[in-house]
Amino acid sequence: MDIEEDIKALQLDSSEDTVLVNVEDGRPDEAIKHDKTDGEDSVMEEERKPDDVEKPDMMEDELRDEAHPDLKQKHVEPKGVAGKETEDIPVEVEVNKKRHLNVVFIGHVDAGKSTIGGQILLLSGQVDDRTIQKYEKEAKDKNRESWYMAYIMDTNEEERVKGITVEVGRAHFETETTRFTILDAPGHKSYVPNMISGASQADIGVLVISARKGEFETGYERGGQTREHVQLAKTLGVTKLLIVVNKMDDPTVNWSKERYDEIESKMIPFLKSSGYNVKKDVQFLPISGLLGSNLKTRMEKSLCPWWSGPCLFEVLDAVEVPPRDPNGPLRMPIIDKFKDMGTVVMGKIESGSIREGDNLLIMPNKAAVKVLAIFCDEDRVRHVGPGENVRVRLSGVEEDDILSGFVLCSVAKPIPAVTEFVAQLQILELLDNAIFTAGYKAVLHVHAVVEECEIVELMQQIDLKTRKPMKKKPLFVKNGAIVLCRVQVNNMICVEKFSNFAQLGRFTLRTEGKTVAVGKITALPTVTDNA
Repeated sequence: MDIEEDIKALQLDSSEDTVLVNVEDGRPDEAIKHDKTDGEDSVMEEERKPDDVEKPDMMEDELRDEAHPDLKQKHVEPKGVAGKETEDIPVEVEVNKKRHLNVVFIGHVDAGKSTIGGQILLLSGQVDDRTIQKYEKEAKDKNRESWYMAYIMDTNEEERVKGITVEVGRAHFETETTRFTILDAPGHKSYVPNMISGASQADIGVLVISARKGEFETGYERGGQTREHVQLAKTLGVTKLLIVVNKMDDPTVNWSKERYDEIESKMIPFLKSSGYNVKKDVQFLPISGLLGSNLKTRMEKSLCPWWSGPCLFEVLDAVEVPPRDPNGPLRMPIIDKFKDMGTVVMGKIESGSIREGDNLLIMPNKAAVKVLAIFCDEDRVRHVGPGENVRVRLSGVEEDDILSGFVLCSVAKPIPAVTEFVAQLQILELLDNAIFTAGYKAVLHVHAVVEECEIVELMQQIDLKTRKPMKKKPLFVKNGAIVLCRVQVNNMICVEKFSNFAQLGRFTLRTEGKTVAVGKITALPTVTDNA
């Protein structure tokens, strides 16, 4: 019988005049609260049925939450708190005020990226102790006790058995001023394409280097992933790098300043050659991921007397958010898709904003779609701006019709879809006997697109000293050269000129698991723009 009484009470409440005024706000329960204080009738009614009136209040609260999904449940004050209305709104604004940064963890295999990611989540309260105990036991059963932290980031069985990350792990944590999305990239050379897709979504990179004797050297020498990851990060638009020297607690290192300085002195020239401004854009930190030293709080002098600098959280908090344009044309490269009450696509919004109910376009297959729901960090939101990693539920398109690398964009200004473009390429290192000439084939990585391509024509070589084009048209070029060339791909891809959208106009070329060249798109054919 409770339900009938609830309905009766609901009808009684909603028959009040003042409620009708406020129904549009989607806040019927606040309106009712005013009745109870203003209208005498409702006071009497409250005395008559205190329980029943309370119950519909709660029901309506739930209804209100569905109508306003971006109002998080946890900000709803307990019933009967005075001035609830005035308190509720500022809290909501405050939640959205936090700036948002995407951080990618890169570095050689086994440097400790997943362990640091796990430790950060533990320190910022995203993982409870019970889960950690479960992981500790699981790691112990596999005779890999020091891996338990990495299990927080490495979720599938294959990753846990081998102890290496394969896919890009994602997680979220917050500090006082900033919301962070962690992207835990794989370090193994077989999974560099996955690392590229992770780094292309990041604003800032954390390069993890193992200080353990022999491990730094392996990662740094030719063929090690430390070098390749730094070059890729630069190409993919990660302008700021934090270099954390991990495993400082290892018996072979024991927080030695000499070892730390040695690593720093070897890395700086290489970072400069990769295009980083070491003074402005790079910062070094000693840490221990397994023990959590120097992550959330500064280290004690007894542990490491020579280090007086900041800890990792402080440095991350101090990073400036790159400029983003919420009013520009929408560009969201799709990195993944799945079915969940409709088609859901995942990606990072590079420019523009998405609102519920928007009519958008998926390029290059020109599918017109409508936004049904937007999810950001597990929470459903009404609208979302640039720089956010989101999941968007769409209608009007089947999951099978979408491939990663397609782009969700605005109808008014769709992204160009092309099969050919002109680019400026810098050759890093070709395979031993390869010549870079017209007809050279490689795999092109641009934002989330992975596509086979062919160099159709070398147009101009650029003089490295004067930075001006040479007069003679080149037939072939060698390592280190910068060349303007025409690139052709088999299928339509969505790209932009580098000058318009840097993130959608830079790319890497790889052959047989090695990065051979990096480049930026300088011109697109004009015909296909209108097609």
